[in-house]
Amino acid sequence: MILGIDVGGTHTDAVLINDMKVIKTAKVSTNHENLIDSFQKITDEILLDENIDALERIVLSTTMSTNAIVQGKVDKVGMILANGPGLAPSHLKINENTQFVSGYVNHRGIKIAETNKSEVASIRDRFREAHIRHVGIVGKFSTRNPELETRIADMIDNDFIHLSFGHRMSGNLNYPRRIATTYLNAAIWTTYNSFVTEVLKFIESIKSDVPTYILKADGGTSEITQSAKYPVGTILSGPAASIMGILSLAEGTEDAIALDIGGTTTDIAIFADGVPLLEPFGVTIEGHKTLTRGLRSQSIGVGGDSKVQYENDTLMIGPERVGPAAAFGGAHPTPTDAMILLGLTDIGDRFMAETAVTRIADKMGVTVEEAARTIFERSCQKIASSVTDMITEVNNKPVYTIHEILEGKKVVPQVLYVVGGPAEPMAARLGELLNCTPFIPRHAEVANAIGAALARTTAEITVLADTEKKLLTIVEEGIQQSITSKFSREDGLFICREKLRERAIKMGAQENDIEMEIIEDQVFNMVRGYYTTGKNIRLKAQIKPGLIAGFGKEAIQ
Repeated sequence: MILGIDVGGTHTDAVLINDMKVIKTAKVSTNHENLIDSFQKITDEILLDENIDALERIVLSTTMSTNAIVQGKVDKVGMILANGPGLAPSHLKINENTQFVSGYVNHRGIKIAETNKSEVASIRDRFREAHIRHVGIVGKFSTRNPELETRIADMIDNDFIHLSFGHRMSGNLNYPRRIATTYLNAAIWTTYNSFVTEVLKFIESIKSDVPTYILKADGGTSEITQSAKYPVGTILSGPAASIMGILSLAEGTEDAIALDIGGTTTDIAIFADGVPLLEPFGVTIEGHKTLTRGLRSQSIGVGGDSKVQYENDTLMIGPERVGPAAAFGGAHPTPTDAMILLGLTDIGDRFMAETAVTRIADKMGVTVEEAARTIFERSCQKIASSVTDMITEVNNKPVYTIHEILEGKKVVPQVLYVVGGPAEPMAARLGELLNCTPFIPRHAEVANAIGAALARTTAEITVLADTEKKLLTIVEEGIQQSITSKFSREDGLFICREKLRERAIKMGAQENDIEMEIIEDQVFNMVRGYYTTGKNIRLKAQIKPGLIAGFGKEAIQ
C-alpha cells in the first residue's frame, strides 16, 4: 500500500492506494499553527483498521517551507559573499546582514585571489553579536570551484547552527539566484528540520521501517531525511502535488489547462502536449528568484471559501479566507455559499448560506439569487482571466516541459482539467470562458494526495572536467578529484550517469524508477597561442519528474 498526504491551505487530504486502486480517502481541516497535528489526524483516520505491515511508502506534500517564507516566519541569516569583480555589491545584497569578503574564482574555476582570514573573523564576530545562528556562504563561480566557500566555512569554525553553501544549491550558473536560494535554504532550515523530526517520530510510532518521502517543487520526491539537508527544494510543494495528481489521472496528450481550486487559492498550471511545463532555471517565491527547479504554476487568491465583500459599489472576492463558508458556520459569505444557492452543489446548510448572501444582495440592491449568480460569475471570471494571462506569458518565452524544450511551440489549450472541492460546480462555466472542454478526473477531490503518492524521486547532477587543470568537479556533491589530460567526454558521461544513480538512490529512488537523461552536453577546446592545451567538458544529467514504475495515466482506478 502507498499512503499519499497533501497538506493544503484549507484541508489536508490523504489517499491509500493498493494494487493500482484508490481504496480509501480522507480529509481534515489543516491546522496552520501545527501542521503535525493535521498530519497525525489524517493518518489516524485513513489507517484505521488497515494492515500497517502492508504499508510500503508514505509521501507528503507540505506547505511548511512555502508558508514560512510567505509569512516571514524565517530565521535571521548572515550572508557571506565572495563576489569578485563584476556586479556591484548593492545589486547582490539580499538582507541587512549581507557581508562581502575578498577572494574570487573566475569562470573556469581558477582561484584568482584568496579570502582574507581577518575579514572573515570580523564578520563572524559581528554575526555572533547580532545573535545570528545561520549563515549562507556564496562565491561567484563556486559551481566551477567551491574551494573559497569551504575555506570560509573552515575560518568561522563551528560557531553556528548550520551553514548553507551556494555550490550545493544547483549546478546551474546565476550568481544572484544562487544567493537567493542559499539565503532561503538557511532561513527555513530550523523550521523545516523541526517538522521533519516530528514527522519521523510519528512515523516511527506507526511503522518504523516504512520509507517516507517529501514532494519537491519539481514534482519529484526526496527521502525525508535527505530533504532536510536542502529544505529550499520543498518550496511550492503544494502546487507540484496538484500538477502531478492531474498528470496521474488525465489521459490526454493535448495542450491543456490544469486548475486545482481549493478553499483558499486556485493553482493554475499549463500542459503542453499532455506534459507539465517546467521552470528549468528556478522558481520565484516572494520576489526571490531561485535556482530551485520547479513545475510551472501560479496561485491566485480565489477559492471556494474566499471572503466576499461589497464595499464602495464594488464586489470583492478574496484574496483572504477567514474561515469556512457560511453554510459550514463561517462568518462571511463565500463563492461556496453562492454555488449552494444556485443549486450547483448540495453541501452544507442552505439557510445559513442564504442568510450570508442576503447581506451582499441588500447592499447591491438585487435579489439573493442575482447576488449569488454575480458572485459565482465573478469568481469564474477572475480565475479565467488569470489563466489567459498565464498562457500569454508562456507563449512569449521558450516552452520547457518536464521532458524537453519545445522549439517554437505555442500553447493552445483544448482541454481544461479541474480538481479540488469546487471542481464539479465550476468546471462547466470555466470551460465556456476558456473555450476548452472541461474534464473532472476521477478522484478529483484528492488529486493532490494521489500526485504526491505516485511521484518518483528526481535528482540532477553536474560534471565539469578541465583537462588542462586536470581537475573534475561534481558540484552538487562537493567533489573535486584529479583526472588525466586524456580524460574524454565519454569518460565524463560515464561518471555523470554513475554519480546521478548514486545520488538518486541516496535520495530514496528505486532502481526501476531511475530514468536518466543528459540535459547538457558541451565540450570546448582551450587554446593558447596556436595550440589546443586542453578541453573544458560540461555535462548535466537528470532523472526527470514522472510517476513511479507501474503507474501510467490509465492505471489508477
